[in-house]
Amino acid sequence: MNPRYALPLLLALTGCSLAPAVPEPALNTPAAWKETPAQISGDWKVATPADDAARGPWWTVFHDPVLDGLIARASVDNQNLQAALARLEQSRAQVRVAGAQRLPRIDLGLGASRIQPSAVILDSFGGGGPATLEDYTQINTRLSASYELDLFGRVRDSVKAAEADFAAQRALYESLTLSLQGDVAQTYFLIRATDEELRVLREGIKLREDAVALVAARVEAGDTDDFDLARSRTDLETARAELEAVSRSRAAYEHALAVLCGETPAAFSLTAAPATQTLPRIPPGLPSALLERRPDVAAAERRMIAANARIGVAKAAFYPVLNLTANFGVESGGVGELFKWSSRTWALGPIAGPLLSLPIFDGGRNRANLVSAEASLEAEVAVYRQTVLDAFVEVEDSLSGLRTLAAQRAALTRAIDSAQAANTIAEARFEAGATGMIDVLEARRSLLATQRLGVQADGARAVTTVSLVRALGGGW
Repeated sequence: MNPRYALPLLLALTGCSLAPAVPEPALNTPAAWKETPAQISGDWKVATPADDAARGPWWTVFHDPVLDGLIARASVDNQNLQAALARLEQSRAQVRVAGAQRLPRIDLGLGASRIQPSAVILDSFGGGGPATLEDYTQINTRLSASYELDLFGRVRDSVKAAEADFAAQRALYESLTLSLQGDVAQTYFLIRATDEELRVLREGIKLREDAVALVAARVEAGDTDDFDLARSRTDLETARAELEAVSRSRAAYEHALAVLCGETPAAFSLTAAPATQTLPRIPPGLPSALLERRPDVAAAERRMIAANARIGVAKAAFYPVLNLTANFGVESGGVGELFKWSSRTWALGPIAGPLLSLPIFDGGRNRANLVSAEASLEAEVAVYRQTVLDAFVEVEDSLSGLRTLAAQRAALTRAIDSAQAANTIAEARFEAGATGMIDVLEARRSLLATQRLGVQADGARAVTTVSLVRALGGGW
């Protein structure tokens, strides 16, 4: 071969890669959602987010300053998010570690040794050599350089795998951030729904206390007997017991929210306030666009790319490795002569080990590594497909939930109106002496139950709205 073609050929070889083409998993992407937005009715309005970015501050569509502040606190102080950020920086550093293989390595070595020649060395001089060789000191300093020509893309594929791992870790960080924001919002809305439920219970308790006083007065007047009084007191204490149970749930939600915000429950409190009155309507878009918005889908895709690149690394192990080395330094028997020009020394080529190494027999290690890399790719492809399926079902579940909850809330509104009317009639008849207290208590229990169901449905709608935002990847 003509020497002038050697360098271009080596440079061309360093650009090759043995990794296969990245697979494109077959996905059955539906053309439209099974649950369409037209099926979701109720007192909704079109969302107008403050940011057009894919994952902007989507929670601002609820127009709740308290929620805005809680998510801001959690984004800074949540410990799981801090750990994910540290892992992201770790992955970024691994990209730099892999990229360093593209550059030559330069080392500076300093050494000193005391040497006693052996008798064999003395004999090698024969009769013309010195009678004795005294022990002596050798001091040296050397600057060495080494560089691996990436003939078969081992370094290149290693860097590509590290970069894909970093991209996957970054997507996972975004996914965790979105999950944290969603958890904060959902827990916050559960607290607000519980506050409304407590308000309804307290109003019911006040009515029952008034009823007990009224029945007690009628018992004293001889208009009724102790049976109605016992029933009214039982109803009052039952409502008080329910109030304590709901208060316990409220405390648990508040404790969970404290941890999400990176606080201890003892240092965190949230004042009771009315729930959000009007919820935004979230347009789900097309199913095909979901794959571009979900950070967990992006992470699964990047892991698949990384696994594919590692197949190239495993294949490169079957081929020769070419290392270019050189060193320059000085050595002498004393410090005073160490930096004289005559003490210089240099070498080209490997100091230790071969210049070109080719695996002949490794006990099947390289073959096993290749099989492992190929199996890892198959696993990542399956994980990617499953992640996509999970994304589709989460959107469908949220859309279905919003549709059924809207219909449920409409029915509960009618039921509350009817229960309120029945309660008014029962109280009027009781005051007129046309009925007993049992009818009044039943009417009040029915009203309280339907009101609580209405409040719970409102809370579920808010939580499900957040679930839809999370399922869509945090942006629309």
